[in-house]
Amino acid sequence: MKTLLLLRHAKSDWENASLRDFDRPLAARGERDAPRIGKELRKRGPVPDLIISSPAARAKATIEAVAKAAKLNPEIRFEEVVYGASSPELIKLIRGLPDQKSCVLLVGHNPGFEDVCGRLTGSQQRMPTAALAHIEFQIDRWEDIDDGDGKLIWLLTPKQLDH
Repeated sequence: MKTLLLLRHAKSDWENASLRDFDRPLAARGERDAPRIGKELRKRGPVPDLIISSPAARAKATIEAVAKAAKLNPEIRFEEVVYGASSPELIKLIRGLPDQKSCVLLVGHNPGFEDVCGRLTGSQQRMPTAALAHIEFQIDRWEDIDDGDGKLIWLLTPKQLDH
């Protein structure tokens, strides 16, 4: 079995119009939501063996806050391809994951993350900022992942934690 966690970056700050999109930091809401998602991941599990993140500032800040709050210490790779990736690019990345890793957390952006979640699970899911999806696959090798093969175990949003 393989487990994929998809984490959309937390809310970013749009105040400084001179910043490139890539360099936008987290907004105050994002700084609040990312650790809350991390704490919930620590409670629910699973624990990722590997984290692959977009290198954009808001994605880096998100995974740093989530990993700290969840007490995660796996290898973290920052991969350019995740920034702005379409669902076909994300599927290609997922199929190339190392098979010795049974649970991988990807951190990135919409619309790619919403699209790939829908493709893999066969159900359209809305992924607002800081949303975390837990998807399981009954496969032994990442390269065998195909559209509709995943089972969405849960999708967590910061708004759900407010209740």
